[in-house]
Amino acid sequence: MAPDELRELKVQLQEQLDKGFIRPSSSPWGCPALFVEKKDQGGKRLCVDYRPLNAVTIKNKYPLPHIDILFDRLAGAKVWLLSNKDREEDIPKTAFSTGYGLYEYLVMSFGLTNAPAFFMYMMNSVFMNELDKFVVVFIDDILIYSKSEKEHEEHLKVVLTRLREHKLYAKFSKCAFLLKEVSFLGHILSEKGVAVDPSKVKDVLNWKQPETVTEIRSFLGLAGYYRRFIKDFSKTAKPMTSLTKKNAKYLWSSNCEEAFQTLKKLLTSAPVLAQPDVTKPFDVYCDASGNGPGRVLMREGRVIAYASRQLRKHEANYPTHDLELAAIVHALKIWRHYLLGNTCHIYTDHKSLKYILTQPELNMRQRRWLELIKDYDLEIHYHPGKANVVADALSRKAHCNFIEARPTVRVLSL
Repeated sequence: MAPDELRELKVQLQEQLDKGFIRPSSSPWGCPALFVEKKDQGGKRLCVDYRPLNAVTIKNKYPLPHIDILFDRLAGAKVWLLSNKDREEDIPKTAFSTGYGLYEYLVMSFGLTNAPAFFMYMMNSVFMNELDKFVVVFIDDILIYSKSEKEHEEHLKVVLTRLREHKLYAKFSKCAFLLKEVSFLGHILSEKGVAVDPSKVKDVLNWKQPETVTEIRSFLGLAGYYRRFIKDFSKTAKPMTSLTKKNAKYLWSSNCEEAFQTLKKLLTSAPVLAQPDVTKPFDVYCDASGNGPGRVLMREGRVIAYASRQLRKHEANYPTHDLELAAIVHALKIWRHYLLGNTCHIYTDHKSLKYILTQPELNMRQRRWLELIKDYDLEIHYHPGKANVVADALSRKAHCNFIEARPTVRVLSL
């Protein structure tokens, strides 16, 4: 380390010793310590390179919540708030070496492979009674949502009491209160709905032309996080994704450059998406063509989600009747979290599907699908193809896109 880093190291080691976070160690384990720059307020953060320890650690499979599902739980909120001990036998394994000796952590250290899963487990345990009522947790991010400011005050008291009881503390500099919108998990939540966070796509906009397959994958990974906001994402990105296939020759063509620039442009103009309301019936418009099935999820005339995909190889041999039924089945599967337990109306431009639920003679494939359909409270309606414009247009374009719904919010951030 440089002289100024050694001085900073000595200060931070003493701070953590005083707080009881670390202690001197004689462990046979030892990983190197290093500094990284802090994003929020500058300065340096002491970290440990735990890659050798992580390589021999049995991974904790505790599930992290699906971000899309988290957002759906927030529908109807008006006021928001966002916020941000090791076992004795495991303590020696956290040992790290410095120019001032060997130390080990008494608390969960940043950089351990199981830290996110364990923290998620702990936070869910702490807020088990509040989850899905007025609290959403994603690792160390806490979102409190309420329908009024008065109700929100009560919710805030409950959450802060829970944190205090478990000796957990939010960093005040990372808390914000009674905002009209907030950045949460790379999205902007507001009364209008959910949109792409401009600060998060800044890196995408400034991305230089990829020169290797690895750089293409990195770009598509970051841009793809927001694919639900971009119509025809898969179709637009196809020239780039084709270069990532096995044994593909790397040749950055004009089509690749056009796709690259188009994706960056689309991210800056991504729409604010509508929210679902599970207390009201859903409308699902389905249509299938030789290119693939198209589906639209709507409520009271507003689009909640689009979905379309290309036909699989074996589906190319399906008769039209089965293709139309497959489109319905796929819609029920991908929007199961909206439709199961709620009333939904299915609209198709294949008239005979109106009678599928009462048809006496079915082939084995249709019987399997019918078993799935019976789990839903639905009605199938005939909708002439010319009137079925939205789903039909999706089907003809045959893209693999899924735009998910997003909740309307006013924000208060902790």
